[in-house]
Amino acid sequence: MAALRRLPGLCRALLSPGGLRAAAAAGRRGVRALRRSPVRVLPPRNERGAAEEQQPSPRKPPPPPPPAVERSSAGPGLWYEKAAPGDRRLGKAVTITKSKKFRDRHGKVLLEGHRLIKDALEAGAVPRTLFFSTMGHLKELPEAKLKQASLVKVKFEDIKSWSDLVTPQGLIGIFSKPDPTKMSYPAAQLTSSLPLLLICDNIRDPGNLGTILRSAAGAGCEKVLLTEGCVDPWEPKVLRAGMGAHFRLPIIANLDWESVPSNLPAGIQVCVADNKDSRGADGAGSAPDSLKAPVKSKPRAAPEHEDEEGEEAGCIPELPAQYYYESWTQTPVAVVIGGETHGLSPDALRLAASTGGKRLVIPVVPGVDSLNSAIAAAIVLFEGKRQLLQRHKQEEERRKFPVVG
Repeated sequence: MAALRRLPGLCRALLSPGGLRAAAAAGRRGVRALRRSPVRVLPPRNERGAAEEQQPSPRKPPPPPPPAVERSSAGPGLWYEKAAPGDRRLGKAVTITKSKKFRDRHGKVLLEGHRLIKDALEAGAVPRTLFFSTMGHLKELPEAKLKQASLVKVKFEDIKSWSDLVTPQGLIGIFSKPDPTKMSYPAAQLTSSLPLLLICDNIRDPGNLGTILRSAAGAGCEKVLLTEGCVDPWEPKVLRAGMGAHFRLPIIANLDWESVPSNLPAGIQVCVADNKDSRGADGAGSAPDSLKAPVKSKPRAAPEHEDEEGEEAGCIPELPAQYYYESWTQTPVAVVIGGETHGLSPDALRLAASTGGKRLVIPVVPGVDSLNSAIAAAIVLFEGKRQLLQRHKQEEERRKFPVVG
């Protein structure tokens, strides 16, 4: 009855202006109300933790499987892996070993090329990983030494992209940094060794240091000492210029001048090579008085006071000078080669003066710039070798034919 009583009013509302629009809007509101999501009923707080634990957690997608490693035999007891697409071991190893900071931290060096790697293996260097492009590279290396390393076959294009050589050979090795005390150097090198040592002072150019090491090995030096300020001998450019010299004689690097004497034999005489004769030379014979000027030394900052200048100048000794081709060798003897930029350091001059050493002058035509450090080292070292062999020959003749008094 109540609905019938409201019917006349409803009809009037529909027939009034705007009544149809109001009715349609009310119908839409009702439809939206029906489409709303139901209200979530939460359990009490004390029961909420247990309910959440019972709900299964969404599973994470499993990690992608590692690339399949294809292993093949390279000989009896010798296996190698074939690098899968996307294998980054070669790039990572090359990046680490090209940085001195990472070389020192990880104790690894990079060797490239058949000859250098073969010399390293024969000298007792420990291989870690060997990357090669063809099986022929492995057949040319000592098989027993290869069993200590992980062998990885990669594409030649990958080696070419990481190589520093103009014409890569397709062979890169990662070795532990060699310890001079644990190396077994070639027998021919040991039998030809002379009581002649080389000290490098501030040699910072990689090409020069590699050439100097090669000359030291060729002259038969007993060992080479590198002071602080020299370039790292295990830098790839030094290794390429050395042509295997690193594995023919001991190289002790990163020495301060306080520890240099402890690496020298007792009774040694230290001479310094000076390849700059500012006033020229007059030919053979003893060095003129003009050669007795102080040798070039490392540039120093200007002192603030005059007293400091006199004190600093007095602490740098003046060495007796002579031409390199005159007799200067004794047993044993060491030669100091300075860098082209800074020359000989005051520490080198003090060491030479404390052992009664001399300044060896390489005369050049007046007006010509001083010689390259690598060339000067080769000249002095091979002259020292000539004098030592000549002295040894004379002593042998005296023993065979003693002079009767």
